Amino acid sequence: MKRLLMALALALSLAAGLFAGPFHGAPAADLSGTAAGAIPSAVANDPARDYFSDVVLVNQDGERMRFYSDLIEDKIVVISSFFTTCTSVCPVLNGKLAQVQRALGDRLGRDVYMISISVDPETDTVPKLKEYAIRYGAREGWFFLSGTTANVEYVLGRLGQMVDDPDNHSTILLVGNARTGLWKKVFGLADGSEIIRLVQEVVDDVGGELQ
Repeated sequence: MKRLLMALALALSLAAGLFAGPFHGAPAADLSGTAAGAIPSAVANDPARDYFSDVVLVNQDGERMRFYSDLIEDKIVVISSFFTTCTSVCPVLNGKLAQVQRALGDRLGRDVYMISISVDPETDTVPKLKEYAIRYGAREGWFFLSGTTANVEYVLGRLGQMVDDPDNHSTILLVGNARTGLWKKVFGLADGSEIIRLVQEVVDDVGGELQ
């Protein structure tokens, strides 16, 4: 537990300092009521859950997903940001993630999730996310996420990836093993083999001392 908390604090400080800068004044997110899929605050006693929160986002199949409980808790994750109308870095970034998907094989959707969050939620509706996911051959376990502007901005803020202009979104991938507390970062436009190597390190982590 101590390693997990120390690693989480390290990961979040890296996110704040390396991606888009510290996030201040998070918008009011849809955190209330189990009907919306959010976990009641009374049971949110996990430091990681407290930080990431169970803000509800929507995936490419129109399913509502709690950010921490459904996407991060007890899982290994590769988190990125994008938007569907991006014609510059996003096609390259998601092409790299498609390589990671192939390398993960049947672990994707079992214990490893890929989480791609739109920085343009007003434009990126469920049908557009679905079309985009098909374009990159996304299998079960690779989620393209959008939602209300307030909820998306809250999550991006927690990750240090909040931007005022979608074109300025981060190309850094945050790779974490929520079971062991190991979190790393990698440039999403790096050589595919380098990204896969780092992801594999996080996947293979069994805990122990901080790395």
